[in-house]
Amino acid sequence: MSDFRTERDSMGEVRVPADAFYGAQTQRAVENFPISGWRLPPAMIQAMGWVKYACGVANRDLGKLTGTGKNPLTDDQVDAMLKAAEEVAGGGLPDQFPVDVFQTGSGTSSNMNVNEVISNRAIEIAGGDRLQAEKPIHPNDHVNMGQSTNDTFPTAIHVATGYQIHSVLIPALRKMADDLKAKAQQWDKIIKIGRTHLMDATPLRLGQEFGGFARQLELSVRRAEQARDAVLELPVGGTAVGSGINTHPEFGGRVAKVLAEKTGVPFVEAENHFEANAQRDALVQAHGNLKCIAQTLFNVANNIRWLGSGPRCGFYEVALPSRQPGSSIMPGKVNPVMCESMMQLCARVMGNDTCMTVSGASGGNFQLNIMMPVLAHTVLESIQLLTGGTDAFVEFCLNGMEANEEQCEKAVEQSLSMCTSLNPLIGYDKAAKLAKQAFAEGRTIRELCQAEGILPETELTEALDPWKMTEPQA
Repeated sequence: MSDFRTERDSMGEVRVPADAFYGAQTQRAVENFPISGWRLPPAMIQAMGWVKYACGVANRDLGKLTGTGKNPLTDDQVDAMLKAAEEVAGGGLPDQFPVDVFQTGSGTSSNMNVNEVISNRAIEIAGGDRLQAEKPIHPNDHVNMGQSTNDTFPTAIHVATGYQIHSVLIPALRKMADDLKAKAQQWDKIIKIGRTHLMDATPLRLGQEFGGFARQLELSVRRAEQARDAVLELPVGGTAVGSGINTHPEFGGRVAKVLAEKTGVPFVEAENHFEANAQRDALVQAHGNLKCIAQTLFNVANNIRWLGSGPRCGFYEVALPSRQPGSSIMPGKVNPVMCESMMQLCARVMGNDTCMTVSGASGGNFQLNIMMPVLAHTVLESIQLLTGGTDAFVEFCLNGMEANEEQCEKAVEQSLSMCTSLNPLIGYDKAAKLAKQAFAEGRTIRELCQAEGILPETELTEALDPWKMTEPQA
């Protein structure tokens, strides 16, 4: 048996791997774009499967597939086509989508790849021969009915992006926010020194510091929700240029309704199909929120990295879990690997935002953006990185992190910024002079005040109470 079969498209004959579910147009793309070896993410292929399913349901319910047009289908063939689309949506046939990310800018190659796979799989489900030249369930006439790559490919990007943010990223961020909030409550009685400009500042509680981190994550959840909501409008129904040629007026709305039901995300038909086909502003907006989330996670991870530095010559106010040996030459060294992992992936997401911005700005000429595959790959990569990084950071860092209460409290009395609470009593200038003198003489603020008789002991004790310095005082 030959390793190849011959298929035809509008440009002629093409040799296709004998057992492939895809056909001629996919094979041409494989040959034309031997670029990176990066395929579209599985989430994007699955979203395309859901879009094809929803389009099939809409066309079925509108009577288009079994109507009097060219090559009408039977009810059994329609069912087979929908089952094939559901298989793709569920992650089936994953090796049948070989087209490189850096392909035709509309995503036509990948759209036809999905159309061909669903067509041939549907023929097989219906009991036919998927290798026959004439396709009784046709990739263009039936699977792609009422559609253009120009509206369904960006629809799939929106569906994949909205669903992944909704179903995996938001829960991961909420879990991290909850865990940080729990740490804040657990450590609320531990007093430590604050730092501004990396220099000693006034005291605060370790719980307050982690409460600030928790609030950062709560706001990140809100930003993720905004990112999801930015892509709720779907271009489907606009077909080639936004005019809706060759589709039913109700098609876009019906497709959006099916997709909303299937994903649990409230997708709707685009208000203006010319904007929706041509521009990818919503994706750029969504990724802008993802970039902000990335810089938040970078900041939190970096702060925790510093707080865990040591164990003898750093801050060591929190003890990070020991995950692996940290050096090939220094025995016993353990590094903050989960913090470093998080910071690296966040840097990648921040860099991805430039790709999204350039692709959105320069790609959308007239009625079509021609940089959509890289937009899809990039936004979904960012969501995957943020989700995986957050889950791992919670499991392997936050869950096992412990407070070093002794180390936290040890530095408080040594801080020269303790003199800040003396400002209302002796004035800023005198307090500043005390701070400089204490540093020069190697004494604490309390020791110097006692030696100099700056305040009565009772008043000094009250003024230098570090707990009172952690809250406003009337």
